[in-house]
Amino acid sequence: MFGPVSGAHFNPVVSFVDAAFGGVSWRTAAAYLPAQVAGCIGGAVVANLMFSKAAVSISTRDRASPAHFLSEIVATLGLILVIFSLARSGRSRSAPAAVGAYIGAAYFFTSSTSFANPAITVGRMFSNTFAGIAPSSVPSFVVAQVVGGMVAVGVIKMLYPDITSAEAADIIFPHHVADSDVESQPVTVTLPSSDRPVPQDMTKESL
Repeated sequence: MFGPVSGAHFNPVVSFVDAAFGGVSWRTAAAYLPAQVAGCIGGAVVANLMFSKAAVSISTRDRASPAHFLSEIVATLGLILVIFSLARSGRSRSAPAAVGAYIGAAYFFTSSTSFANPAITVGRMFSNTFAGIAPSSVPSFVVAQVVGGMVAVGVIKMLYPDITSAEAADIIFPHHVADSDVESQPVTVTLPSSDRPVPQDMTKESL
């Protein structure tokens, strides 16, 4: 549904790691951030209403502990590696299912239940249920997730040193960069009267 529009970026850490590899611009990643947070808060409100709860209820569930901190680093690192490994191997169309499967599994093998997303961490603060997180625990979770993302960048560079920006652009849902990003790139034109392509230092506008 949202893939053809924005590449289905629901996670700020994924967006900024993607920017680090040239898949999206830093400006685009920053522009996604408020929408990602607002979407997660809105999701929490809708979930509360669906279960006959108050629309907004601030969670009192404390989750700040060294074990939770480590769990969020591991959960976020694993999530990023799954996404970029699929993109690097040309299987990015499997990413939506793989991400869902990973988060479902990580729910059980991490003590933090694998939030792995700063936006969803903020959103779940607005649900005083078993799924919520107390405001005082949010900063440690977000820091752990950012650390996990930074570690993931290093691991990806080590595992896939030749990853390209085009491959990074296809994480989660394959999409194309904006026209303005490719206008100055040279293209090769094959003329009807010739049997071989003739390199032309032409821009998209001149075609």
